[in-house]
Amino acid sequence: MSSERVMCPSAPCEPGAVLLGVVVAEGQVAYARDRIVVDEEFVQIARAGRSPEKRFRFSAPCVRGACRQWTGSRCGVIDAVIEVIEPRETAPLPPCSIRPQCRWFAQSGSSACAVCPAVMTDNA
Repeated sequence: MSSERVMCPSAPCEPGAVLLGVVVAEGQVAYARDRIVVDEEFVQIARAGRSPEKRFRFSAPCVRGACRQWTGSRCGVIDAVIEVIEPRETAPLPPCSIRPQCRWFAQSGSSACAVCPAVMTDNA
């Protein structure tokens, strides 16, 4: 996987980010089937309410060492989540518009997909 095309599945809400899905009442992510790129207008409207990262999940190119979650060789987020939530393999995998480029899928395969819906970018 080319590092230029690797996507972080837990990125901030910024113009050009991909909207992965919506956080539903149960705290899980309901994924968008299509790749939806957000624009400046979406970002402005989303920021008018609660933190957009509490309500949506976004993806953007992985910045590797420029991210505080980077361990030096991989993203530490998915490793930590898999350690806390035992992945239950699902077949078929949930729909995902970035799977072929997803950093977490590249690192942990279907185990990442199994726990991914439970990840919220801003859960403070």
